[in-house]
Amino acid sequence: MNAERQTVYRWSFIWSGAFVALVGAVLLGVAITKSDAWARVGGVLGMSALAWGGLLQTLQALGLTAVQSTALRSSVNVSGTQFLLSGAAAWLVGWAIIAAGIRRAPASSEGPSPAAGAELYPRLAQYRDFYWSTLGAYGGGILLAELVLILLQTFLSSGGGAGSEGEGGLPPTGAFAISLIVSSLVAFGSGFVGASRARRLAMPEATIGVIYFGLPVPVLLTLIEQLPDLQMSLGYRLREVTYLADMLGRPVIGYWLVFSLLVLMLVLGINTGFIAAGSGRVDLKLGFELFVARRHVGVFRPSLLLGTLAVLMFGIVPPLIVYGIIRAVEAAVERTRIRALGMKDPLAAASALNNLKLREQSPTMMMTALSVGGVGVGVMALIIVLSVMSGFEVDLQQKILGAHSHVVVSKYAGNLSEYKRLMEQIAKVPGVVGQTPSIDNPVMVLGEGDEVQGIVLKGIDPDTVGSVLDLRKNMLPGGELDYLQAPEKISPRRSLGFGTESSQKQEEEEEESDDPIIGKSTKSAQEKVLPGIVLGRELATILRVVVGDRVNVISPQGAELGPAGLIPKSRAFRVAGIFYSGMYEYDAKFAYILLGEAQKLFGTDGPSGIELKVLDVDDARRIASLVSRELGGYPYRARDWGEIHRNIFSALRLEKLVMGIILSIIIVVAAGLIVATVIMLVLEKRKEIAVLKALGVSDGGIVKIFLAEGLQIGVAGGLLGLISGLGWCLFIEKVGIKLDPSVYYIPALPVKIEPLQTALSVVIAVLVTYLASIYPALKASSVEPVEGLKAE
Repeated sequence: MNAERQTVYRWSFIWSGAFVALVGAVLLGVAITKSDAWARVGGVLGMSALAWGGLLQTLQALGLTAVQSTALRSSVNVSGTQFLLSGAAAWLVGWAIIAAGIRRAPASSEGPSPAAGAELYPRLAQYRDFYWSTLGAYGGGILLAELVLILLQTFLSSGGGAGSEGEGGLPPTGAFAISLIVSSLVAFGSGFVGASRARRLAMPEATIGVIYFGLPVPVLLTLIEQLPDLQMSLGYRLREVTYLADMLGRPVIGYWLVFSLLVLMLVLGINTGFIAAGSGRVDLKLGFELFVARRHVGVFRPSLLLGTLAVLMFGIVPPLIVYGIIRAVEAAVERTRIRALGMKDPLAAASALNNLKLREQSPTMMMTALSVGGVGVGVMALIIVLSVMSGFEVDLQQKILGAHSHVVVSKYAGNLSEYKRLMEQIAKVPGVVGQTPSIDNPVMVLGEGDEVQGIVLKGIDPDTVGSVLDLRKNMLPGGELDYLQAPEKISPRRSLGFGTESSQKQEEEEEESDDPIIGKSTKSAQEKVLPGIVLGRELATILRVVVGDRVNVISPQGAELGPAGLIPKSRAFRVAGIFYSGMYEYDAKFAYILLGEAQKLFGTDGPSGIELKVLDVDDARRIASLVSRELGGYPYRARDWGEIHRNIFSALRLEKLVMGIILSIIIVVAAGLIVATVIMLVLEKRKEIAVLKALGVSDGGIVKIFLAEGLQIGVAGGLLGLISGLGWCLFIEKVGIKLDPSVYYIPALPVKIEPLQTALSVVIAVLVTYLASIYPALKASSVEPVEGLKAE
């Protein structure tokens, strides 16, 4: 009897059943909506989509969660019972109709073939449907990699303790880099071992392993932000992981990106294990395969590399025009020579003409050149855009950290009246290089022409503020920060001879306000000296004031009791200087006065915080934890700049990440060209593949050859993209692309070449081309010697 049986699909039944099942699903959705039970049902449906729903329901049926299930059922409003019953019935009937539409064809009545009882083809005889050991390697490996990442990240960031920050702890980014490398090696090793055991890719085992063992961890991390119970039980233990993921602004994105990377490393390990041990023994030698691939595809030809590099550096049109002119001249000269040769020896001319045609590029060579160019363009664009965005990020970080401190120490409630003692304790913490007390509150400031602006007024200590902030460096000519301590040195604007008429009149009235009885001024000399204030350049422009002008500050803090009740405090100040930080928000919203004057204005007994500068800004979080420990914890707290300005830098990192992903699509498009190129190579070389397999080359060896060809394209394109990308970045940095300072507050486009980021762009290109070559390489390895040589 013929063992081959075909499946018959009756599409009328299938489509009818699908429609009925869809109606049932809609009715069930209506029932759940009427019962307001989506929050409870959603989790079960999500777990069922990952095939965990049946297991959870089985555990519930066994009574493991009977109490919780009873409590949930008692709180569910079953107002849509009729929709629930009809929807469930329609759902079941629809699937029954679909099942009725799928049937096996009747078995053939033919007798056994003449080959019945013969020995089965060895490759087919050794085949096994499923390997439990491979499933354990894949699933256990991806789960172990995730746990290693979490535990090692926590261990390294906390300095060896799970519950406290240690002095030996690494910065979060450094700890994450080490943890990611180790976990990636674990995932790669598990994939290698599993594929070596099965001697094939074993994709069913890999799929089941990733879904059942890999997905629960990122799903759990995602749910921590949504479920308060998980936050209370696991949030504290996983604070290092959640903090690092939160640097992107959306922790969920960080979790799933890392999970995708671990899955990618598992896939690379699977493919490498199949290549190395697919023949039954571990064979890591690549000399023969690389020799064949290099001679076959010819990627590293000087003409191809130089031509592609010229296109990347100068654009596609000029190099192509030059190339076309050169090739046209060469062809004209060669054909003239062949024509002259044909006058003497027609046979020699025919041979020369044939050689000329053979030297012309084949379609496969043209596809190879396009693939290399596509990868190069993707890498070049990725390097240029990420370098420019890194330049903006570094410039913004410098300006923000120049106007703000790296760490701020404050109380959960109240002011720091004992700040001098605290500063002595903080000075003992290693890594702290500067500290200054400060107090800030929102106020309203009025210029002489009735211009009003809401700002943040900050009280500072001029003696120590320079060790933390760049305020002294940002002062514009004409004013001094030291005038805050010596306001009598501030020359009124009218004394310079160009004050406004109203300000001069106001000053004259103040000087002439003599008492009519005693004939002396009612204002002492000390009262005529106004305290100084330092304004941002944009704020001074808005208020239309310069150094020496008078401004009034109105503060709701420390309000005074008047006849009509509490009234805001109003104090007059004289502009002691103007600063320019380059950030519009800071230059328009910040002003500085003496710390003592701020305490009088706001009615406080001390500063609101102590601002610190640390030696390494990337290590600010760990140093902030050490400072908090040194001060004894509550009621004191220390916040680093990453926490204070989290929204700004998270948006920048997320924008850079999204831009990198979008630009990587260019490399993915080039990967499509690589797939087409390698498939064309397989079709062209079917005979050669058959000969190699007949000579004893294993399937893994054939895969190595075509993977090497794809990798050569990726490496060549990545190196060309690296050279051209760095060249363009250096051009932008040295020559510069001018920007309008009034719009961007920077004179030229900033560029910051980061070695790790640049190397990562090339690695991404190589990995994408490697993955794109897997399918054509596997198709090449499936060519049988008889099939390849049948037509020869």
